[in-house]
Amino acid sequence: MRPRIAHDCDVLVVGGGIVGLSTAYAITRAAPGTRVTVLEKEPGPARHQTGRNSGVIHSGIYYRPGSLKARYAVRGAAEMVKFCAEYGVAHAVTGKLIVATSRAELPRLHALVQRGRENGIPVRELGAAQIAEYEPEVRGLAAIHVGTTGICDYTDVARHLADASGAEIRYGARVVQVDRRPRLGVAVRTARGDVVRGRVLVNCAGLHCDEVARLTGDDPGMRIVPFRGEYYELARPELVRGLVYPVPDPAFPFLGVHLTRGIDGGVHVGPNAVPALAREGYGWGVVRPRELAGTLGWPGSWRIARRHWRYGAGELRRSVSKGAFTQAVRRLLPEVADGDLVPAAAGVRAQAVLRDGTLVDDFLIREGARAVHVLNAPSPAATASLPIGREVARRALSALAQG
Repeated sequence: MRPRIAHDCDVLVVGGGIVGLSTAYAITRAAPGTRVTVLEKEPGPARHQTGRNSGVIHSGIYYRPGSLKARYAVRGAAEMVKFCAEYGVAHAVTGKLIVATSRAELPRLHALVQRGRENGIPVRELGAAQIAEYEPEVRGLAAIHVGTTGICDYTDVARHLADASGAEIRYGARVVQVDRRPRLGVAVRTARGDVVRGRVLVNCAGLHCDEVARLTGDDPGMRIVPFRGEYYELARPELVRGLVYPVPDPAFPFLGVHLTRGIDGGVHVGPNAVPALAREGYGWGVVRPRELAGTLGWPGSWRIARRHWRYGAGELRRSVSKGAFTQAVRRLLPEVADGDLVPAAAGVRAQAVLRDGTLVDDFLIREGARAVHVLNAPSPAATASLPIGREVARRALSALAQG
């Protein structure tokens, strides 16, 4: 006879960022009456990746056709605009420019046009003189305008997802132990000593997702290597009307330094991408030896360094030299000066890295017994959070139905 266990919930979600809260929201809509509890270690939602980005609703133009990123970004952008309108979240569909500033970038710009069309995204090609129609102070050889890009307040989106989900949200609940028994469910102990029992666990722990997977007893097959993105605020926001991006380097999964007029009217400049010395290392002074040792002990970290050292050296230079950062910005915006850049809050990306040094470029979701692990949620995770939440919810409810 199977022992009778009193479960506190049906689905236990670890992580109160936008993906975890979207999952809770999707579960309660797909299966009303399902009891969902969300454990978030911070005192409120969206304190890390969700609340520390540019606030862009991405169009999906960059992503390989057929990939999860492409499918979910295109779908998610439209859904995010609709969600913001329904719940009164500040947002705007602004469009953006992607600007080529050298001849070497022109083939990559043309490839983006083709990729955008394959992904069903309307794109307008611009010559050098036409750039000024959108951004009078921006200079380039050519550009494309992507009309479906927008901006919003993702922290406010997360708050509304939490409220609308009907889930129990427990803040200040850092997970330190997971006891999983395939026929009985999972029991999670928090740092405060509370024990929460659920039938199925969903791991949306972002910067700590690989650690939670190992606590559960599953081998994630990857490690989170944290990259800090450093931002400045533009002291003369009138120089930029909307969103301006460089042509990305396809060899590296970061978009490069760009200019983003946010929902508050300020213009963010950045980010670069440098190794962080802690998973929540928002500055060079934040060092956590255990986490740093984990990064350095992962073979993939050294393989990244060997493969991308030239790119990384440039990023490090822009981190320690404001002048170098300004020089990178001037490629797009010649009028900017050192004094126009005011330091702003940094963010940290949870980049999944395989043992062979591969930077995981798409969403990575893996399942174990009574567990679903979201192990890579790269940009555009916030944009794509509603469809990604439905996919994770589908897997969680399937595990729940299996008893």
